[in-house]
Amino acid sequence: MAGNWDSSYEQGGQSDDSHHFDRLHLEPIYDAFICPLTKQVMRDPVTLENGQTFEREAIEKWFKECRENGRKLVCPLTLRELRSTELNPSIALRNTIEEWNARNEAAQIDMARRSLSLSTPESDIILALKFVQDLCLKSHSNKHVVRHAELIPMIVDVLKSSSRRVRCKALETIRIVVEDDPDNKDIMAEGDTVRTVVKFLSHEQSKEREEAVALLYELSKSERLCEKIGSVNGAILILVGMASSNSENVLTVDRAERTLENLAHCENNVRQMAECGRLQPLLHLLLEGSAETKLSMAALLGELVLNNEVKVFVARTAGFSLINLMNSSDVKSREAALKALNQISSDDTSAKVLIEADILPPLVKDLLTVGAKQLPMRLKEVSATILANVVNSGYDFDSIEVGPDHQVLVSEEIIHNLLHLISNTGPAIGCKLLQVLVGLTSSPSTVYSVVSAIKSSGALISLVQFVEAPQRDLRLASIKLLQNLSPHMGPELADCLRGASGQLGSLIRVTSENVAITEEQAAAAGLLADLPERDAGLTRQMLDEGAFELFISRITRIRQGETRGSRFMTPYLEGIVKVLSRITFALSDESGAARALCIEHNLAALFIDLLQMNGLDNVQMVSAMALENLSQESKNLTKLPESVPPGFCVSVFSCLSKPPVITGLCKVHLGKCSLRETFCLLEGQAVDKLVALLDHTKENVVEASLAAVCTLLDDGVDIDEGVHALLDAEGVKPILDVLLEKRTDSLRRRAVWAVERLLRNEEIAYEVSGDPNVSTALVDLFQHGDFRTRQIAERALKHVDKIPNFSGIFANIS
Repeated sequence: MAGNWDSSYEQGGQSDDSHHFDRLHLEPIYDAFICPLTKQVMRDPVTLENGQTFEREAIEKWFKECRENGRKLVCPLTLRELRSTELNPSIALRNTIEEWNARNEAAQIDMARRSLSLSTPESDIILALKFVQDLCLKSHSNKHVVRHAELIPMIVDVLKSSSRRVRCKALETIRIVVEDDPDNKDIMAEGDTVRTVVKFLSHEQSKEREEAVALLYELSKSERLCEKIGSVNGAILILVGMASSNSENVLTVDRAERTLENLAHCENNVRQMAECGRLQPLLHLLLEGSAETKLSMAALLGELVLNNEVKVFVARTAGFSLINLMNSSDVKSREAALKALNQISSDDTSAKVLIEADILPPLVKDLLTVGAKQLPMRLKEVSATILANVVNSGYDFDSIEVGPDHQVLVSEEIIHNLLHLISNTGPAIGCKLLQVLVGLTSSPSTVYSVVSAIKSSGALISLVQFVEAPQRDLRLASIKLLQNLSPHMGPELADCLRGASGQLGSLIRVTSENVAITEEQAAAAGLLADLPERDAGLTRQMLDEGAFELFISRITRIRQGETRGSRFMTPYLEGIVKVLSRITFALSDESGAARALCIEHNLAALFIDLLQMNGLDNVQMVSAMALENLSQESKNLTKLPESVPPGFCVSVFSCLSKPPVITGLCKVHLGKCSLRETFCLLEGQAVDKLVALLDHTKENVVEASLAAVCTLLDDGVDIDEGVHALLDAEGVKPILDVLLEKRTDSLRRRAVWAVERLLRNEEIAYEVSGDPNVSTALVDLFQHGDFRTRQIAERALKHVDKIPNFSGIFANIS
């Protein structure tokens, strides 16, 4: 077929392929049809006074050039001067040419129809597509000709060609055919044509993508096709990606952007764009649309899943409008606004934006209003959720007015009302309001106000009961709240849990469940850990509940890697270790149950192992504190050697007596010691591990470790042997360093006590006396410490001869 195109070239014609179809004629081209100047078939022939005929545009250009160049006006053919430049239309010739063109165009269209087939050679398809382009560009009316000739479906069909050149040319041709022609666009809405075009957006070849975007931009000018494009799965997602791409060329990005702008006239498309992260169309309608449209967009916003960055953008752009909509008298509008605000308030930054937009007063009003104007309970739940979100954002709420008479969120009346709602609504609302109180008690600036209101309301007993709730979220919120309250209401909380209601047992069961560590377990462990550690009654009840055995098992399993880790592992382990450590505060209990448990499970060895959990500062601190308590008992538990009665000869001849030699005694405790039964730090080889922690970066770890070490220097033990034990563990210098570092007052008081005991050793005293830094530190404490610290510093200074020991002088005089 290509030969048919080529066989009809006429001499003198242009060689560009774009005119190939123009040269295909069933009838020959008569010379009279050809303009002498353009060598092309004339469209608007005009005749000069000498009878020569030209294309109007061409002869007018000739005359213009003659005038501009100062030449005489002559006929281009005869070169004879013309008396007049009047142009007479050659109507008869023009009609004849038009008839000739019509007959030939019909033949060319027929040839194009036969060429637009997947079985046709690529070159012929390309020529046919170029013909259609030229035909439409020649005259807008020809687009109707193309439509009536049913060429559009045929062009669409060749989009399936395996040739990239054909596909690109077909996309370009369709764009030209449908441009500014609604009827041709309507044809494109039929069948799967739009879906086929959209598929080209994901092609690797950039040229195909560019042509597809250009075509979709043109199609998107039709409202009907906007819906059609949006209905193609993935179309809007791909366009959004292209509009924000840095790899596409600028024209393609611009067309994708403008296509999306057109598609935004359809609400369904706006929904999809929002789901793809393009929220500007939705927010525009939310801000500028009719009341009905605003309601629709707010409802849509409440259904979306947004990332945190987008939530902040929405809060800043539309937060104020949503809050205004929330104040509407129309329940549907309030519901839509609340759900949207619930969505965007779940990020801390966006929640703070909403707080600054004054969301708190209407939220609190919605929750506390009762009677005919109150919100349905399902919407109160949403309000409670939003309030929980914003309160847990870390904002300072003690200065934000939320009610009449300058009430703030932590005003006693507001807290009382929230507590009343917690006790008298369903678990869903109660859970969210408990989360509100969790947020308020997490802030140092508001916790005291909440604690005061809870105390004045007597609501603690009710709050404790929620730890047994069947709903996990409700239990978790309750436990987290009680954990926040425990530092401020520890004795009251212990009293509530110590009763026969079973809440303590519930907490122990939750904490010891043999599952992967959950947030609820970590919170329950933290709550139990924060209860007053010296509450003997609570410790006895925990013993009766078997809590300590359960926690020992859990710690062992974690240490052995048998418990699956999670992000709550650290707070959970810290909590149960601290709960376990409370047994060491009950060692003097008359029943002996606490001491027996420590011996049975060799807790001293367990706490020594836990000292080595680097990175878990609280575990190390609590373990050192527990070892201090255990070591304090060593002097009471050590088995002193029994004296053997002297024989007859020895009793008669005292010179024959020798003191009996007893081996295996602890030098510090002066009896038989073991790690398991007397908790001896020396026998457990714990001294060097405790000394190593004296260089820790956390003061509380250092202080706890130093306190444990100091039990070797305490009254009731052989202090000199305790000093030698520290010398063997290279612990003297770290203790002196603690004194010199001046970290905290309590740590310095502990350090000066230890240093004074060390300086009772003459060798150490001699070495330290030459260290001006130690002397300066002791003098500073002697001058500025409290009464007891000054006394201890004074004794230490006497050991290094910085203060005269007058008592020794008086003894010598006497």
